[in-house]
Amino acid sequence: MQRKSTLRLPAEWESNGAILLSWPHKNSDWAYMLDEVTFCYINIVKAITQETDVIIVTPDTSIPRQQLKDLDQSQIRYVDIDTNDTWARDFGVISTINPNGEFILNDFQFNGWGLKFAACKDNLITRELIKKGILKGIYNNCMGFTLEGGAIESDGNGLMLTTSECLLSPNRNGDLSKEEIEHYISSQFGLKKILWLDYGFLEGDDTDSHIDTLARLAPNNTIVYVSTDDPTDIHYDALLAMKKQLMNFTNIENIPFNLIELPLPDPIFDEDGTRLPATYANFLIMKESVIMPIYNQPQKDLLAIQNMAIAFPNHKIITVDCNALIKQHGSLHCITMQLPKEIL
Repeated sequence: MQRKSTLRLPAEWESNGAILLSWPHKNSDWAYMLDEVTFCYINIVKAITQETDVIIVTPDTSIPRQQLKDLDQSQIRYVDIDTNDTWARDFGVISTINPNGEFILNDFQFNGWGLKFAACKDNLITRELIKKGILKGIYNNCMGFTLEGGAIESDGNGLMLTTSECLLSPNRNGDLSKEEIEHYISSQFGLKKILWLDYGFLEGDDTDSHIDTLARLAPNNTIVYVSTDDPTDIHYDALLAMKKQLMNFTNIENIPFNLIELPLPDPIFDEDGTRLPATYANFLIMKESVIMPIYNQPQKDLLAIQNMAIAFPNHKIITVDCNALIKQHGSLHCITMQLPKEIL
């Protein structure tokens, strides 16, 4: 599907003004492991502030203020907002630029990944940030459409990569056809081409196969994707089919993509024996750095780092152990959302 438009959805690696985080607290699903996950969050803030600022939303800002007191406070802004959970990628504002260079704050419905989890407070965070003067721009109420930031990838030039499993799931916008969804998101984001990935999944994933767990757009017409060479792994067939489809994808100029593999981490299980959706694809891209999750698997971690450096030759690769995050079925990209400096 191709069409002309006048809006633009920036790529993630364009200039960031700050990264949005929602801090874990005792009334969230992190309560049983709060110290462990807080340590992970502190390390993520340390990594982000090597390059840019952080905005933290939380019901009680005194807690992260104390936990982050040893860091440069000029780089951290704390905002008192009640929250359900911490998945900022999926409830955070998605910004577009209109032909006049003005930024539009697109506020989509977040329904807990298809009504799986409570999201009534998180769904209000973008509006609360606007009310408190943290965000500025042209507000666009998109609450009639359910969409999470982790479900879409943009190259900044009118191309979007997404998964049919997520965007076409009946528990999000089930009253709309694929054609109607294409038309809507194309008009909202100024898209010229949508690439629908029909294969690939991670066991234990609650998001209905968010694209940011499987395949990611990178600069220089590159896609970084998850793969396994173990035919006994439950993901083998689906990820192989995904790879074959990616090999047939082209950009808006009909040029095939450079494809770079990331290994699938060795299986990680919770206390009930359920496999968790560990993935190296859940990385955050900033203008000069890539912050990527690792899982204390030396060989797999090293291979993922090496391949990431090939995909992002002009970026600094920073790693954070995200074994804590994966216990709640998410990782580093899921808890972060980039905010362009123009909307702050």
